[in-house]
Amino acid sequence: MTRALRGAFTALITPMTESGKVDYAGWERLLEFQAEEGIDGLLPLGTTGETPTLEEHEEEELIRLAVKKLKGRLPLIVGSGSNDTAYMVKYTKRARDLGADAALVVTPYYNKPNDSGLIGHFEAAGELGIPIIIYNIAGRTGRNIPTALMEKLARIPNVIGVKEASGDINQMGDVIRNIKMPAQEEGRDFLVFSGDDALTLPLMSLGGDGVISVVSNLVPGRVKALSAACLRGDFAEARRIHYELLPLVKAAFIETNPVPIKAAMNLAGFPGGPARLPLGSLEPANLAPLQRALEGLGIPLKSSR
Repeated sequence: MTRALRGAFTALITPMTESGKVDYAGWERLLEFQAEEGIDGLLPLGTTGETPTLEEHEEEELIRLAVKKLKGRLPLIVGSGSNDTAYMVKYTKRARDLGADAALVVTPYYNKPNDSGLIGHFEAAGELGIPIIIYNIAGRTGRNIPTALMEKLARIPNVIGVKEASGDINQMGDVIRNIKMPAQEEGRDFLVFSGDDALTLPLMSLGGDGVISVVSNLVPGRVKALSAACLRGDFAEARRIHYELLPLVKAAFIETNPVPIKAAMNLAGFPGGPARLPLGSLEPANLAPLQRALEGLGIPLKSSR
C-alpha cells in the first residue's frame, strides 16, 4: 500500500448547491475529472472538504460515491479525525468499512492534548487495521507534533506516514532524516507528504513522498507533473512547474481555505458552489488576484462547464 501512496493527492472540496446542500452529481464529476487528469490519489473529507460543517450522512454518501467510482483506480485516503478519540475511532472504522485505502487522522484540535494523550489517540487509530497517516497542522489545531514525539508515533503499528503542514521546512527535513530514512534502513516505510502546496518542491527535494494538495482541485495534471518530476529527480522541470503554479498557490490561500479554491472552481466552471457558514464568500478585493492567477495558467473563466 505505501508504494501506491506516493505523488500528488488532491484534498477534495465538497461541492455545494446555491442552497447549501451537498452537490453529489458535482462530486461525481470532480472525481472523474481527477481520475482523467491522472492524479495519483484522492483525499475526501479533509479540511478542504469542509468536514466541520458536514452531517454524518453526507460524509458517508461522499465516501460511498468515491469508493464506488474509483476503488481500484485510485487510492483513497479518507479524513477521519476528531478532537474526541471516541469519535475519531468511529469515523476511522467507517472509512475502513466503506472501503478506504487509508485514513488521515488530524492532531486533536482545541483541547491541545499532551504527549501521552497524543500517543494514546494514535494508538487507538492504529488498532483499527487501516493504514493511518497523521496530519500535523498546528495552525488549525494549536498543537504541533515535534520530531521527537513523531518518532514515537511512527512506531505505532499501522501508522504509515504524516501529512506535514507545520510550515517549518526545518522540521520537515528532520522528520525525513530522523524518521523516514531510518525506517527505510529497517525495511519499512514512513511516508512524508507536504500539506502546503508552496512547500511541495522543497519537501520533495529533501526526500519527501509527495503532496496532499489544494490547488490540484483545479489543476491536478500540473500538480501531478510537479510531484512526478521530483520523484524522478528532475528538479529543473520541478522548479519550472513550481514557479508556474506559484501565483495560483498564493491566491488559493489569500483567505481561509477552502474559500478561495471554491471561488476558483466556480470561476473556471467546475462544481464548487458556496462554502458553508461560518466560512463566508470571498472578499471582493481578492477576486482580481484569483482571476489573474487563473488567466496566467491559461484557464478560461466560464460560468459553467
